[in-house]
Parts: sequence; C-alpha cells; structure tokens
Amino acid sequence: MILILLAVIAYLLGSIPTAVWVGKAFYHIDIREYGSGNAGASNTFRILGIKSGIFVMLIDVLKGLAAGGLVYLQHQYNPITTHYQWVNLKLIYGGLAVLGHLYPIFADFRGGKGIATLFGMILAIHWLSAVGIAGVFLIILFSTRFVSLSSITAAISFPILLLVVFQYDNPYFIAFGICSAILVLLTHQKNIKRLLTGVESKANILPKHRRK
Repeated sequence: MILILLAVIAYLLGSIPTAVWVGKAFYHIDIREYGSGNAGASNTFRILGIKSGIFVMLIDVLKGLAAGGLVYLQHQYNPITTHYQWVNLKLIYGGLAVLGHLYPIFADFRGGKGIATLFGMILAIHWLSAVGIAGVFLIILFSTRFVSLSSITAAISFPILLLVVFQYDNPYFIAFGICSAILVLLTHQKNIKRLLTGVESKANILPKHRRK
C-alpha cells in the first residue's frame, strides 16, 4: 500500500507545471503557445529569459530529487536492506516524476521533455554522474547557447560516464542510462532537425539577451 501511495505522490510531484505557472503568473502567457511549445526550462530560457529559466530549471530538478527521496519515507514503514533496492526504488519513483513532467495532470497532460526532472532523479541516485552530466551540459550550453544540443550531449554522456568513468555495477541503472539517452534523442527529433538546418533558436542565458 505504501508503494502505491508514494508512487502516486511521485507522479504528482512531477506533474507540477512550473513553466506553465510561472508564465501565467508573471507574464500572463501560456509558455506552451510560444517557442517550441514545451512546458520546460529550455523553452522558458528561450521565451522568458535567464531569471525565469533558472527558477523553472531548479524547481524541475527538485521534483526529480524529491521523488527519489520518497524512498526514505518508504524505509520508515518497510526497511530497505540492500543497495540495489534503494537504487531500484529511486528509479521507480523518479521515473514516475519524469512521467508526470511529460504528462502533467495539473496542465492538461501537456508538459515538457523532462530533462531537468530526469537530472534531479539522477542526482538522487548517483550524484557523481549528475555532476559529470551537469558539466557537459554547461560546457555545451555556454559555448553554443543551444539548450537542446546541451541536453542531447549530456544525455548521451550519461551511460558513458556510468560505464567508463564510474564503472557502476547496477545493471538496472545502466539500462536506465541507455534508455534515457534514447528517450532524449526521440523527444528532441524536431530540435535535431532544426539544428541540422540551422534554424534552432538559441537560449537567453546572458542578461543582454533577455527578452524585452
């Protein structure tokens, strides 16, 4: 019973449509009607600028981190005895938060691409790989200002970091890393086409690029 309850909570956490609420509360727009049409940090940076983008990104990361942290609540009722159990349950709860971000019940099931929430989930499971992914993301972002390219490159680096750099031994987490990279590639197909044709929009990551 506790597993089902926490699973529902994880999905509801992920369903918090941060970008939608920020857009409506402070700019009186639905962020999904502008830019890429996604309710995520990437589109927020692009349309609303750096301050709103950072805020949305941080909250979306916290959604995945908090969902992974639900494992500690479960441990109070059903003690978890092995490392594999900890990781696998964090995968379940974090995955449900990502699902909630993609299909949020609080925003007509039209969400973002789940990158920031996915990162929060990874942070809850293996913070060293999360730091590595963040490093890759920031290097690409500040050198190109393409959030989509940064997300794609960081996602591809994730399973490589697990296997090559950290030599992580949990097969479920490694499989998750590979599936995550594939999922990001699939959800960014339009971005990839725009990158290849040179029409992808750049993010407003510096003050001088802020939206007027």
